[in-house]
Amino acid sequence: MSIHSDQRVGVFVDVSNMYYSAKNLYGAKVDFGKVLHAAVSGRKLIRAFAYVIKADVGTEKEFFDALEKRGFEVRTKDLQVFLGGAKKGDWDVGIAMDAIRLADKVDVIVLVTGDGDFAALVDYLKNNKGCRVEVVGFERTTSSMLTSSADAFSNLEDAPDKFLIKSK
Repeated sequence: MSIHSDQRVGVFVDVSNMYYSAKNLYGAKVDFGKVLHAAVSGRKLIRAFAYVIKADVGTEKEFFDALEKRGFEVRTKDLQVFLGGAKKGDWDVGIAMDAIRLADKVDVIVLVTGDGDFAALVDYLKNNKGCRVEVVGFERTTSSMLTSSADAFSNLEDAPDKFLIKSK
């Protein structure tokens, strides 16, 4: 199955994964609006989700509002802080559940992440739900298991100036 303008698309963005990839590789931030536009690629967007972790940083609200203005439904979860001081913020199960729930209503699922834990989800969506599954990420921080299981991989490193916001 290739790309057709009548395909219905669901987009799922692992914001933390993409944020840290862009920061570590380029010292920059991701322009999630441009990533969404490229992920949809002229097809019919049904829903776009951005999964974020709330860490009570002052600029979060503006960032979450900016995501909404660009067409995302923002899903938030509080950062877990454990007794020893360890911190955890993880949306893997939530992303997987939402993708499975939406799979019957779309033709294409686009996962914007580099996390190899999603390879099993990709296989399930393709083999059990009949969805085309595309992955968008930075090649150097994207699991090869994830890219090899997907129907297509879009490497943001091919056009970093298009998808990144350089720090001032």
